[in-house]
Amino acid sequence: MDDIFAARVMTSDLHTVSPDTLVETAAGEMLDHDIGSVVVVDDSGHLEGILTTTDFVRIVAERKPKDNTPVAEYMSTDLTTANAQDSIREVADTMVEASVHHMPIVDDTEGVIGMVTTADLAAYLADVETPAPL
Repeated sequence: MDDIFAARVMTSDLHTVSPDTLVETAAGEMLDHDIGSVVVVDDSGHLEGILTTTDFVRIVAERKPKDNTPVAEYMSTDLTTANAQDSIREVADTMVEASVHHMPIVDDTEGVIGMVTTADLAAYLADVETPAPL
């Protein structure tokens, strides 16, 4: 797996929002596209944060009013990222160490270019590994 790079397994069809996007709008985007996160980017497309289904659990648990609340209020900003040429082993190890399910893939000039999720890694392993007999 050291010779397989993040670019091979990442999802590049990203759904992005700005920090000013309302959480209700972001939630609708996630439901409409059956995705577990939206990437928060600035006007130049550079990564600012990520809002995940886990963040919505926190929103509900805190019972704060949600209408007119911007994404910036709840997005995670202490992000762990990778680049497209990182091996998927490095990406997977980093995800486990950081306890994250979504790893933004960034490029120094283009900003965020993709996302590797635990589902992407599982799908990759399902294709390359022969299932163990039951």
